[in-house]
Amino acid sequence: MPPPTLRQLRTLLTTVETASVSAAARRLNLTQPAASQQLRDLERSLGVRLLDRARGRIIPTAAGAAVLDPARRAQAAAEDVVAAAGRHRSGERGRVRLGTGATACIYLLPPVLAAVKRRMPGLDITVATGNTAEMLRQVEAGTLDIAFVTMPLALPRPLSGTPVLSEPLVALLPSALAPAGVAVTPAQMARLPLILYETGGNTRVLIDGWFRRAHVAARPIMELGSVEATKVLVAGGLGASILPAFAVRATAPDTVVKRLRPNVARTLGYVLRQGKVMDRGLTVLATELERAAEA
Repeated sequence: MPPPTLRQLRTLLTTVETASVSAAARRLNLTQPAASQQLRDLERSLGVRLLDRARGRIIPTAAGAAVLDPARRAQAAAEDVVAAAGRHRSGERGRVRLGTGATACIYLLPPVLAAVKRRMPGLDITVATGNTAEMLRQVEAGTLDIAFVTMPLALPRPLSGTPVLSEPLVALLPSALAPAGVAVTPAQMARLPLILYETGGNTRVLIDGWFRRAHVAARPIMELGSVEATKVLVAGGLGASILPAFAVRATAPDTVVKRLRPNVARTLGYVLRQGKVMDRGLTVLATELERAAEA
């Protein structure tokens, strides 16, 4: 037998409450035959008689009385489902799974996420960090909703990207190793012990290209995935590095920041799966990312 339906349970509860099938039908905007059929179908489904008549009133049998509380809980659960969906539909609630690089997570995203939470206090935001390739794989697989990353030259076919801001790369050097002038060239940097991003990331690709276009070979003494660790090592006088400008707004004593000549910049943007439904949470996040770029 098929399980009871919510309509059948609602008709049972209303019939017991009003002690009348006809009154229950009027309250539920049903015809009396339709309400009676629902009750018969419910009794047939459960295999027991649920209602009896006494002195012209409908009363529950022992079996009927036993199912009233579970029926009320089922009705309440259904109402909770509708309410929960309504909160998401209105934008009151939601969830966004965001992937990003560690540098953006530390230096760019905190005010963006704070602005999103002010606009949508009920939005649950989870943040995962990793390199661009890993973040894109997770967006493609559906384990992340959106990635805010250094944009690659080309995206896989299932993904679409929106550039948000251009961030210059700069040189961070120990004061004792820094060449004169406000900018450094590939040749000058190549003569120094270099502490660079680990191989494979999009920012490292940009740095390698900067050296290659000048026909200069860069031979780093260290390759790290952590900007913060790199800054500590540079502050210790162990070498020079090339980092995003946002990451060196505050520097340690005895270090200097210089422009690169020629300039080189990375493009940060957000990436989604093509056809991704832009619910309110994603829309607000994308809007705040774009606003941050304009600030």
